Amino acid sequence: MPRHLDYSRHQGRLIALVILVLALALVATGVWWVTTMPSRQASVTPAGPASSDPAALATAASGTAQSTSAKSATPSPTSAPASPMPTTAPTINPATGRVDTLDGLVPDYVLPPIENGMVPVLTKVPTEQKVVFLTIDDGAVKRDSDLALLEKNSIKASLFLANTFVAGDPQFYKKYTQAGHLIENHTMSHNLAFIHLSYEQQKAEICGMADFAEQQYGRRPVFFRPPGGPYTNSVRQAVAECGMKAVVDWETKANSGGMDYQVGAGLRPGDIVLMHFRPEFPADLDAFLKAQKAAGLKVVLLEDYLATK
Repeated sequence: MPRHLDYSRHQGRLIALVILVLALALVATGVWWVTTMPSRQASVTPAGPASSDPAALATAASGTAQSTSAKSATPSPTSAPASPMPTTAPTINPATGRVDTLDGLVPDYVLPPIENGMVPVLTKVPTEQKVVFLTIDDGAVKRDSDLALLEKNSIKASLFLANTFVAGDPQFYKKYTQAGHLIENHTMSHNLAFIHLSYEQQKAEICGMADFAEQQYGRRPVFFRPPGGPYTNSVRQAVAECGMKAVVDWETKANSGGMDYQVGAGLRPGDIVLMHFRPEFPADLDAFLKAQKAAGLKVVLLEDYLATK
């Protein structure tokens, strides 16, 4: 082959190689340019208006305000209102016609009926169920703070009131009846010689107070407590004649800040406890509560347990 032809072929290969190298360099440069463009754009984006011109600043501020306003105008999703908790209506005891204090307890004792024209006598309810009954007498000392103490401790009591102590302000004890306590009968005059009165006098004392309580408090008493506690068969007969169901005495009392027991040294199931509306009411109630909790007894209303209206 002539030398000039061999040289031409060698020169053509060299030119092709150069073109290939340039093409590869161009492709590499394009790839680099595309991949680094976002970072280069971010590096040159201004953080805020560089102009100190008031008009420019005002325009920028206006734009920011409009943007914020638009965002605030956008309604945000609101959560649905919480459903109210279901409430359970108090259960009325069909036997008494009122909401009772038994909390589902079914009493295992039934009050005996009137026999031979005389009401039964209770000094204690014969039961082994873990219940105790609070009764409060007279009504001489009238303080809202005493009612508040009973309510604070969720206690309902039977109130044996005498007319002589409450006639001057009978409305005061409506606060008790409105709170769920019940008024019972403790005679008109609170005569401690009550059992020595004639039958007619006894009946007048008992029926008179029953009529008064019914007129003032809208419910006729069903229980009677003689002043001081003693009773006779004539008293039991007069109680029946006046439309009541039992004589209620006691074997335990809270007195002078302590507990007095006729039987045993502590409260027993079914005990009927005597208290009074006296200046020492707070101390007496505290003594009762300590004894009640120590014995593990529940305070329920005597009328609820005996299913009397």
